[in-house]
Amino acid sequence: MTNSAASRLGELANLFFKLGVIGFGGPVAHIAMIEDEVVKRRQWLTREHFLDLLGATNLIPGPNSTEMAIHIGYIYAGWLGLIVSGVCFVLPAVLITGGFAWVYVAYGTLPQIAPLLYGIKPAVLAIIINALWGLAKKAVKTRQLLVIAFAVALLTLLFKLNEVIALLIGGLLGMVWLHSGEKNDKPRDKANFLIASLTTLKASAVVAASVAAASTVAKVSLWQLGWFFLKVGSVLFGGGYLLVAFLQGGLVQEYGWLTQQQLLDAIAIGQFTPGPVLSTATFIGYVIAGIPGAIVATIGIFLPSFVFVAALNPLIPRLRASSWTRAFLDAVNVSAVALMVVTTVQLGTATLTLPQAPFVDFLGLAIAIVSAILAIHFRINAAWLVFGSAFMGWGASFWGYTP
Repeated sequence: MTNSAASRLGELANLFFKLGVIGFGGPVAHIAMIEDEVVKRRQWLTREHFLDLLGATNLIPGPNSTEMAIHIGYIYAGWLGLIVSGVCFVLPAVLITGGFAWVYVAYGTLPQIAPLLYGIKPAVLAIIINALWGLAKKAVKTRQLLVIAFAVALLTLLFKLNEVIALLIGGLLGMVWLHSGEKNDKPRDKANFLIASLTTLKASAVVAASVAAASTVAKVSLWQLGWFFLKVGSVLFGGGYLLVAFLQGGLVQEYGWLTQQQLLDAIAIGQFTPGPVLSTATFIGYVIAGIPGAIVATIGIFLPSFVFVAALNPLIPRLRASSWTRAFLDAVNVSAVALMVVTTVQLGTATLTLPQAPFVDFLGLAIAIVSAILAIHFRINAAWLVFGSAFMGWGASFWGYTP
């Protein structure tokens, strides 16, 4: 390995380990932080290339933010970079979640970190808004794309569409509406094949999920545990909320490996720890089968993401060469931004409102506004925003403020 290659791997390891440590707020916030680091600060990718990767991750199973880290590692440092960036991004969440699992099994309770989260959530909202503004300016190239974005957002809100279905609708609409009508488009057959493959992948995921739910096991073994999470990681479209449905149906109802309360505690751990929410698998694996269970569950749920990205990444530059798939990608990119906007509005509503009068959490709103100004105008790094807002949340709790 040359010094240059080792240096690149070191940069990837440092960056994605740091993002894994400060990555509160779910995949939208993670993607915002990654975009800030690799597009704005380091300029490893153009914003257009970043959007292409984002659109691609939305069309395959697995956690989007983890797959973005894996994509970037592959582009910047090849196959070793793919492994290093992905592992370093998920490792902090896995270690923290594993630590909480040990405390949970040993003492039967969870640490209380609500004050820290109270301060972090508004800052994460500001980080997301900062990233969305830059992504939207690049993605919305034409009025047609703006219309597609509005249509996808509206359909998602009205019909609660699955993210993949919404993106496919937006992409197919863009492919038909935006295609320039070029003749002799040689990559055309490949594009149509890819789109058909993506649709088939979705259908296969539904079938595989049905097969997984139909099987029953009487006794837990490491192979059974690892196989369960491997199947979940291979078909998990829709993010963390769909993960809850898989775990409830499989671990509690079908297999009886967890109690309902244990599942709720596992989900809570996944929500208030940084990094990908799929680290919930680490907690569950430890509760069921100790350290070996935590290892096989973690590998099982994350391994498919590495495989999918390795297969898809070399195809993305070819997609831009076809007028059909170029239109498809542009529409998928703007649709992905539309979905991020919808999610951000929902997060903002949940974060900054109160169930009783005055109905607005003014301290949370102030933290969000100050964080947005620091991120947008002064370009303060997300890490400082997260740590600073956590300190403010702790201070508010110390002085007796309870929203």
